[in-house]
Amino acid sequence: MGAFKTAQSHRRLLQFLFLATRVSTFLLIYLLSNVPLFDSSPSIPSDASKASPLLRWDAFHFAHIAQNGYVHEYEWAFFPGTPLVMRIAGEIMRFVKGQWTGTPGPVIWNDLLQGGALAAFLCDVGCTTTLYNLTLHHLGSPNLALIASVLSLLPSSPATLRFAAYSEPFFTYLSYKGMLSCARSQWFYASVYFALAGAFRSNGILLGGFILWGLIIDPFLHRKHISLTRLFYSVILTAVTFTPFVYHHVSAYITYCVPPNPSLNPSSQTTHTPPNWCTALPPSIYGHVQSKYWNSGFMHYWTLSQLPNFIISLPVFLLLIGFCGYHITSVFLLQLHLFVSPNYTPSPRTTTKRDSPNPSYPSPFFSPTITPHAIHAFILTLTILLTSHVQIILRQAASMPITYWAGAWLVVTEGGGDRSGDGMKKERGKWGRWWVGWSCTWGMISLVLWVAFLPPA
Repeated sequence: MGAFKTAQSHRRLLQFLFLATRVSTFLLIYLLSNVPLFDSSPSIPSDASKASPLLRWDAFHFAHIAQNGYVHEYEWAFFPGTPLVMRIAGEIMRFVKGQWTGTPGPVIWNDLLQGGALAAFLCDVGCTTTLYNLTLHHLGSPNLALIASVLSLLPSSPATLRFAAYSEPFFTYLSYKGMLSCARSQWFYASVYFALAGAFRSNGILLGGFILWGLIIDPFLHRKHISLTRLFYSVILTAVTFTPFVYHHVSAYITYCVPPNPSLNPSSQTTHTPPNWCTALPPSIYGHVQSKYWNSGFMHYWTLSQLPNFIISLPVFLLLIGFCGYHITSVFLLQLHLFVSPNYTPSPRTTTKRDSPNPSYPSPFFSPTITPHAIHAFILTLTILLTSHVQIILRQAASMPITYWAGAWLVVTEGGGDRSGDGMKKERGKWGRWWVGWSCTWGMISLVLWVAFLPPA
């Protein structure tokens, strides 16, 4: 009962802190709204004047797709989830305004941007509580869950996560819900949440790994029998998470690669020359536009001119790669060693009572239950570092709960699972203070850059 009351009080506190950070972000952006713009693009759409601070970077593409559909080839780099939500929310905004003013009209950019931002806010409301519940499940400590959740209120891209109509708040919330469903062995719900998340970002296809881990990989590592029914079930659920990715590519293929039917469109040209990507294997428009318009690819971004983006993203990369690598080598490799050599006797500091109903670990941060999170984050982080615009990690870090578990590991110096004694704990505590300080400082700087329409995007 005491733990339940503690958790309830923590959730109420988090709700208050969430609203406080939201209001602070909103006020700071609007107080800075008169800052001269580096790029005058937000002033171009005449029907977006009232929502100008919301109109930055990818929001242009989302709003254009929401209003007109996919018109330009480069727009296929953006998945349809965010434009669809903006369109629906914009229709609702226009209807409400029409009822209020008595002058209904077509949906304009103001409606799309404001409606999308409101939808993002409603979706983001549940993020902090969901992260708290997920952390409580894996780390088993209300205090650690509170610390990690408070750290999540200091994201490295507050404008895209807490203010504008971007893919991040939707993707993050749905990813958290799917991960929590996996933790509770609610596999069908997890596949639905992950599929919905995949409608917002391409890296949603990686989320299916959590289902495979829980249904196949983890039981296999513990030498449990895996029935054909369970195997088939896991394949089906994982396939569900891929449906938005497949749908997006099939839609593009039909649009660009399939010749128009003259009987349906007599005015269409008799010759049809499909773009080169149509004949590639696989024919991926996403990979094509990322390479052609955004210069994405292995090491393409590793140039001297991009050094500032590497510098501002460095803290997040160090945190994720450092913690995930440490967890994988300390926990996952031990699991593999025990699987390959059942008679292997680990050192006392790494011993886990695998067959006990209440296994003990050197630290809650090194519980095997968070290993799939470490592997997922490690793969995604390295992919962004080596093949994408590195500053994207500032936005994507929030969708990985292990970002805040790693931050909590730095902040909490007791029970961290260190093997180097008090010296390592003090060192980790120092880095924890640096992480919190950087999160606060960079968060405010990034809001100023957002308002001025300055990088990073």
